[in-house]
Amino acid sequence: MVNAMSNQVVARYRDGRLVKGVSLDLDPTKPTCHVRPAGGKVTEVKLVELKALFLVKSLDGNPAHDEALIFEANDRRSSGSTKIEVTFQDGERLVGFTNRFPPNRSLYYVVPADLKSNNIRILVNSEAVRSIEAMELEQEPAPE
Repeated sequence: MVNAMSNQVVARYRDGRLVKGVSLDLDPTKPTCHVRPAGGKVTEVKLVELKALFLVKSLDGNPAHDEALIFEANDRRSSGSTKIEVTFQDGERLVGFTNRFPPNRSLYYVVPADLKSNNIRILVNSEAVRSIEAMELEQEPAPE
């Protein structure tokens, strides 16, 4: 059966390599997926070698955008999720939502807190994580 769902992805390896393209067979329960760069040859990506796999709106992204590291109080995406902060071994921080905390698999999804993020969701490799912590929803200050 052919999977008609394609994902624009950015595969960030633990060693710093980067592969951008489209994946038709992403499944976190499988050891690999395949990424086809624009005009390039299909690359087999071993998920265990990744820091994270970013499912993105655009492969170009917006390098000028700084990811917000706080939650918006009325973000409906948070319903039924745990707010977390992930710190990768390289020091990069990711703030978002996850469905299961603590994660019970080596690969788990995080939805970024930043509503303007180019990232739709991120498949995190726990082997590349220094720490993961549950967070409280940050509230706006009460009006005076």
